[in-house]
Amino acid sequence: MTLAIALTGGIATGKSAVTQRFTRHGVPVFDADVVARDLVVRGQPALAEIADAFGRAMLSSGGELDRARLREIVFADAAARRKLEAILHPRIRAELIARAQSCRDPYCVLAIPLFAECRADYAWVDRVLCTDAPRTVQIARVTQRSGIDAATAQGMLDAQVARAERLALADDVIDNTGPLAALDAVVARLHQRYLALAAVRPKA
Repeated sequence: MTLAIALTGGIATGKSAVTQRFTRHGVPVFDADVVARDLVVRGQPALAEIADAFGRAMLSSGGELDRARLREIVFADAAARRKLEAILHPRIRAELIARAQSCRDPYCVLAIPLFAECRADYAWVDRVLCTDAPRTVQIARVTQRSGIDAATAQGMLDAQVARAERLALADDVIDNTGPLAALDAVVARLHQRYLALAAVRPKA
């Protein structure tokens, strides 16, 4: 299997900006959030399970998931969040490992926001890259870009593992407190590092 790099980080720490830059280098990026969205489109089994678990009120009149309403519930209730994760996480994990196994590039990036919360499920990844920013920066970014109030933003951050716990898992850390343009050089250096690691990795 290709060298698998797990990319994680707290909310609004620049994960998307980092994955965009890896993509520019021709690196395959498999995003858990994209997989999750695909899993809950109308007609998918996971959507039916969510409706059964949380009620038909989670669906719009057109039968689509009301993401905003579900988000409010799961960020306010840890038990509800665990219930949703039990529905989605096994499916997301299976899809990500299938994509990594089929990848023929030197390495791939797996964007997994909740990696720290389910580290044992991804014991097969080779390296962990973490984006990081102070909590005050995260809250400011979330409220500015999403129209979410500060209290909701605080709750979203509280729902994730502590910053220190996430950083403790990382092999590489990107401090994303500066301008986005600064990420270009950082990702370029990491790209070369990962290519070098892939080149000396024992073949399966």
